[in-house]
Amino acid sequence: MKRMIAIFITTMYFSILTAPPNGAEVVFESEGVNFYEPLIKAVVMVESNNGKYLYNAKENAVGWFQIRTVRVIHYNQLTGSNYVLNDFYDYDLSREMFLFYASGKDYETAAKNWNGSGPMTNDYWKRVQKHLN
Repeated sequence: MKRMIAIFITTMYFSILTAPPNGAEVVFESEGVNFYEPLIKAVVMVESNNGKYLYNAKENAVGWFQIRTVRVIHYNQLTGSNYVLNDFYDYDLSREMFLFYASGKDYETAAKNWNGSGPMTNDYWKRVQKHLN
């Protein structure tokens, strides 16, 4: 008897469930996986100690990624934007800039390019790598 009741309840439950109407599609958007997310976190740790030091008076660099005026000018030229340095205290905007410059590069090249040029980028890359592991 209990089995019959369980079957009846299950049948009733499934009878009220319906599929979407013909031609309707149900699509759930995924956030996706960002290949650069581990690198972003490592660079942020090296640059600002995860946001603890958002201004560097010595270099006049701001935000999570320690962006300087020269980088803002270059970014504006390449993207047609009109940002100013203080805009880059915003994490999302700074992250967008970082991804713009990192796009299509491997981690090492992206990190070194973010830091600048010359032999000091090797030391920078080693510091970033410590936070990748």
